[in-house]
Amino acid sequence: MASYADVVTPTADTLKQRLFNLIPPAFVAVVVAFWAYAPKSLAENGWTIIVTSALITVIVLGLEFVHERHAGWRMNWREFFTDLFYVVLSATAISWVSTTLAEDPLLAAKKSLGISTEWAMQMPWLLQVALVVFVIEFGQYWMHRLMHNSTPFWLTHAPHHHITQLNAAKGAVGNPIELFLISLSVVALFDLSLTAKLCAFNVLGVVSTFAHANVRSDPPKFYSFFFTTIRHHSLHHSTDYESTRCNYGNSLILLDRVFGTYRDGEGVIVGQDDLKRLSIWEQFMFPFQPVIDRMRAKRAMAAAN
Repeated sequence: MASYADVVTPTADTLKQRLFNLIPPAFVAVVVAFWAYAPKSLAENGWTIIVTSALITVIVLGLEFVHERHAGWRMNWREFFTDLFYVVLSATAISWVSTTLAEDPLLAAKKSLGISTEWAMQMPWLLQVALVVFVIEFGQYWMHRLMHNSTPFWLTHAPHHHITQLNAAKGAVGNPIELFLISLSVVALFDLSLTAKLCAFNVLGVVSTFAHANVRSDPPKFYSFFFTTIRHHSLHHSTDYESTRCNYGNSLILLDRVFGTYRDGEGVIVGQDDLKRLSIWEQFMFPFQPVIDRMRAKRAMAAAN
């Protein structure tokens, strides 16, 4: 496995590089400050979270052109339109399905059972943000780990590992079943400030976007000890399946450190199955392909007989 030291240029240790290393933590701080001090009318406007989420992706994508990590991951039009399709899919259809089939029933059950978590609302606002980040990431960590250790779940997740380059929007690319499963959480059970939840969503968005981005940025240890970086996540996207079974934290690499699945290193060449890039249709059909192949084999045998 090639390491970052093997591929960077001798000029990496420059003022520009040091500044880029600070961008992810600075971006998180800006997001927290925005949601902490934004006027209530702006913070609670439904369009604000949509605009801020889109801006995060656009800004990080722009940074890829300013200070890219690997030329082999450079954005092209095919990747751009594929990523755009999945970003829109996640923000519309996947979001609606998650709300309708998971969040709304959970809220209804909470109400009918008289479950109350007023203690959460009494927490300092910043601790509420941290609680949402932890609850979402804790669920995603175990779902992600299950996907790598159970064949039926792996079939839904494998398309995400067939991407052959990492870019700012690649976190949204995957089979719709996986995108739904990974979106599940129990945050709805907690009584929390709306702005705390929205802030947490954006913080997770910043971290996971940088963790997939083709940006030459290696954040300081105070950041990378807790949050997932491109070094952690590119190793998770290594070309052989066994090497992918580490660094499951989408945004909180701390969970990998706690549960013993953390590995140091970096991947440069990413993908699966001889680096075969899947089309959108192939990504959609991938979980059903073993069944389709068996049906085709049976028909071929029947025709031969």
